[in-house]
This record gives sequence, C-alpha cells and structure tokens, in this order.
Amino acid sequence: MVTAVTWRVAVDPGLCMGSGMCAALAPDLFRLEGNHAEAVRQETAEDERALDAADSCPALAIVVRDGERTVGPRP
Repeated sequence: MVTAVTWRVAVDPGLCMGSGMCAALAPDLFRLEGNHAEAVRQETAEDERALDAADSCPALAIVVRDGERTVGPRP
C-alpha cells in the first residue's frame, strides 16, 4: 500500500513580520491576512515551494513538518 506524504505547515503569528515572501513564492499555500501571513491550509502534499517559503522567511516564522520531523526551514 502506498500512502501520500502530507506535510504540516504553520506560521507563527508572534514571529511573522508580514514581509509577504511566502505569499509571493507560493500564493496557493500562504496568504497575507492583515499584517501577518497564514497558511492557506495546514496540511499539504510534499511541496518544495513550502520549503522555499520557510527558507526565505526573514523572521523564520514558517515551520514545515513531516510527522514529528521538522523539514523546513532547512539548515
């Protein structure tokens, strides 16, 4: 049986400074709401753009997890 990989994407509103980098890189994954970004949905299929957004966030407010393992931002 093959199972689909699901990542959990979260934006920490306490860290987010609303730069919009994530929404520019992946508008179907992130949006700006007021002065902060938020994930459009908390779960997504494995998507390199989610990692790119986490890596590009100047406040390091985005975390991408595969189960209990953090996969983004990348070291």
